[in-house]
Amino acid sequence: MASNLTRPVEGATFGPFRLFATERLLEKDGVPVNLGSRALDILIALVERAGDVVSKKELISRVWPDIIVDESSLRVHITGLRKALGDGNSGTRYVVNVTGRGYCFVSPVVREADRPLAPDPILQVVTPARSEQPARLPPRLKRMVGREELIGDLARQITDRRLITIHGPGGIGKTTLAVALGHLLVADFGAAVHFVDLAVLSAPGLVPGSVASALGLPVQSSDPSAAIINFLRGRRSLLILDSCEHVIEPLANLAERLVLEVPEVSIIATSREPLRVEGEYVHRLAPLQSPPEDGDLDAERTLSFPAAHLLVERAVAGNHLFELTDADAPVVAEICRKLDGIALAIELAAGRISTHGLRETAALLDKRMKLLWRGRRTASPRHQTLTATLDWSHDLITDREQTIFRRLSVFVGTFTLEAAQAVAADDELEPSDVIDAIEQLVAKSLISTTSVSDASMRYRLLDTTRAYARAKLEEFGEASSACRRHARYWQDRLERTHTNEALVDPHAKEDIPAEDLGNIRAALEYSFSDNGDQDLAVALTASAARLFTKFSLLNECSRWTERALSVLGPPTDATRSEMQLQAAFGHSTMFTRGDGGRAFAAMTRGLELAEELGDRFYQFRLLSDLHMFRLRAGKYQDTLALAERAWTVAQKIADPVGLSAAHRLLSTSHHLVGNQPEALSHLETWQPRPSQITDTSAFNAGRVPRIGRSRVLWLLGFPDQAVEAVRKADEEAINVRSPVPVCIVTIWGANVFGWIGNWDAVEERADRLIAYASKYSLGPHIAVGNGMKGAVLINRGEIERGVELLRAALTKLRADHYELYTGGLCLALADGLGASGRLDEAMTALDDTIAIVNANGGSLDLPELLRTKGTLLAQAGDLAAAEDNLRRSLELARSHSALSLQLRTAMSLARLKIGQEDAGEAHAMLAEICGRFTEGFDTADLRAAKGLLSEMSSTSISMPKISSA
Repeated sequence: MASNLTRPVEGATFGPFRLFATERLLEKDGVPVNLGSRALDILIALVERAGDVVSKKELISRVWPDIIVDESSLRVHITGLRKALGDGNSGTRYVVNVTGRGYCFVSPVVREADRPLAPDPILQVVTPARSEQPARLPPRLKRMVGREELIGDLARQITDRRLITIHGPGGIGKTTLAVALGHLLVADFGAAVHFVDLAVLSAPGLVPGSVASALGLPVQSSDPSAAIINFLRGRRSLLILDSCEHVIEPLANLAERLVLEVPEVSIIATSREPLRVEGEYVHRLAPLQSPPEDGDLDAERTLSFPAAHLLVERAVAGNHLFELTDADAPVVAEICRKLDGIALAIELAAGRISTHGLRETAALLDKRMKLLWRGRRTASPRHQTLTATLDWSHDLITDREQTIFRRLSVFVGTFTLEAAQAVAADDELEPSDVIDAIEQLVAKSLISTTSVSDASMRYRLLDTTRAYARAKLEEFGEASSACRRHARYWQDRLERTHTNEALVDPHAKEDIPAEDLGNIRAALEYSFSDNGDQDLAVALTASAARLFTKFSLLNECSRWTERALSVLGPPTDATRSEMQLQAAFGHSTMFTRGDGGRAFAAMTRGLELAEELGDRFYQFRLLSDLHMFRLRAGKYQDTLALAERAWTVAQKIADPVGLSAAHRLLSTSHHLVGNQPEALSHLETWQPRPSQITDTSAFNAGRVPRIGRSRVLWLLGFPDQAVEAVRKADEEAINVRSPVPVCIVTIWGANVFGWIGNWDAVEERADRLIAYASKYSLGPHIAVGNGMKGAVLINRGEIERGVELLRAALTKLRADHYELYTGGLCLALADGLGASGRLDEAMTALDDTIAIVNANGGSLDLPELLRTKGTLLAQAGDLAAAEDNLRRSLELARSHSALSLQLRTAMSLARLKIGQEDAGEAHAMLAEICGRFTEGFDTADLRAAKGLLSEMSSTSISMPKISSA
């Protein structure tokens, strides 16, 4: 149906209704119709385009311009509108729904006057109805995004702060904000709001004449400043002085005279540089807030951020087919972050979406062509492209400032004044010149600033500004020399921070934050490039490796160190750089690529170099890593020997946290070989004072929560204390940034909860482990988490699913030679297979695991493996073999001082003996073991033991009493 209205009209008639849009009135047969404000807005929008389909998005944007609503709100008001019109009564239709497209006004409309029906859909002045727009104030954009509260705040301040300068880089939205403020303040100033566009001026001397012209004041002298002051005296007025930066001196002089001599005048100035005059209040306009880099982002949450809202809104305006989905939300967020929330840049990018699509537009942002994207034809020349905007600012600074500005483009993210001086200064420019230039570049909004916790300042070039400056750097042929100074600075900086002396000082302060990683990566990329320096690349990687490890970037650490080692070539004389590289490569590769031979070889070579160089810190570090390597492989006797060597080194260093770390290694080894009293002794000794545990202590292993204590306590027969130890370890883990210890805390805590029968807690920890390990690409720990979930499923009776998960987990772990947790997972698998009657498969799994354990020298898992095998043999009817395995299990548990394992085996033996003539021995043994417990009576094992003793007692076997708490 063709539209019978091609543009808005003052009044319109349809059926018995008459619509007065400007008065916001709807009459039926001359009687006003009671219609809500939103429903009336919908009606006006539909009547304007009668006969055309108006999309739901367009209606929502028109009716709810400043908030985000869903389609349900639109449907509610459409229903109310139809009810008020009597839509459908007697067959009359006004508004119909066009499925998948929107709504259409289908009743014939007669236009009554050739005048606008409603404010222009693109430009709308927010003024009272029928008020006259000031002739000297540009129209306000229909609506702004993300500045609503700010407009109100500044409007309230203008009376007390009579000169407000809106300060910020080009394209951030200063003029738009100032115009919106002017419209909002029209009534307060009696329409005496005057807008002065200074951007069109070619010379500073033209400022007074332009202001006079905007006031309608005839210019009769070369300097009409005095006439302006006399004209405004006694007149309450608001001057909006737009784009002051290129005429800052005369403009500042005039503004200060007005503030001091004409109390009735208020001024709003927009500038990339503050005026620096008496009475000025500078409001630094922040970029639009962008969605964060981390966190789950769906469409709804993404649109709650102003930068994303603006991008999507402008994209929709340019392409009616664009619709934000949950899958595209992260892409929108990435675009907004790359553009630093700069409104102009976002609008230019939105204009590309209709041509290139969302994802291709995001990819194009990494190319400098974004600087040439064109915006609205009606925009001022300096806002037509990002290059034009930046040219405007660039041309206002001196040659020396331009040189320093382009050299600073080598920085990624923020940088310090020290770093800027190191990179921008050379034989021709002194460090003091850099300080002066940065002050001016900050003032002119070419550099932004941010404060950090210690009150020092950091600087940053916004992404678009940096791309512009980098193009200038390459144009002048200075890119290679600036990048080389940048890489050398970071090498020196890392060396100063990571000296051996600082590392062994528990009170040393790590002063390289995570935000500097981007600069270090850029320095590495240059150093390894064809134009770089290979020697510098090796030294820089060696220094940076510990930082990547500190921030748990193990994959990245492995890649960079592998690259550096390939440059280094075959082993030569012992060097500190090679020692650092071998240590970092072995450590990171062990956790990210499995326990392969390359990791072991790198750590072994690193230890040889540390011993040759006499570096005790690296000796301890590498012994600790080799301890972890052997522990993961299940070779616990080897770990004990390594722990004892580490203890000797720690004693020589005499660092309190290092000694505690050595106790931890010894405790873990004794625990896993089965010496629980010795393990507990080392755990109790390992208690560094809180003041000694720092992020930069020589022995970060000393910061690992004492999760081993929970398992040792359970084995020794203290289940309640074991659970409390898990809780304390969880609390300690909150402040641990290294992901591997956090994974260990999660797994070992789950072991304890599984042993006491709290499977809900096991499931929660399994889910937590999988999510956390996935974040850091710790494949073996992900497999352990899946195995834990399989054990939970088997306990709940979901045997097949549980067995499937456990088989996959064990396959993955054994492929990575990661045997630390295979014993426990094999026990759960055997339980599942036995419960489903697949005894042969269960026995094979147990025999394979027992063979591996024995080949590795035995372990803590062996008593439980033998007990489970004995239980399966009994199920198969081989009672003699079952009893043999159970008695071997019991003997091992006793040698380990593992009271809880003795209890489990004694229960299995008692069940085997029920109904046999010699059951009394098993009953007495079980009763004696139960009697040694002083806590944990609500745990699954002790409840089962009490029930079993009662059952045996009912068969005429006397039952000793169990002590209880």
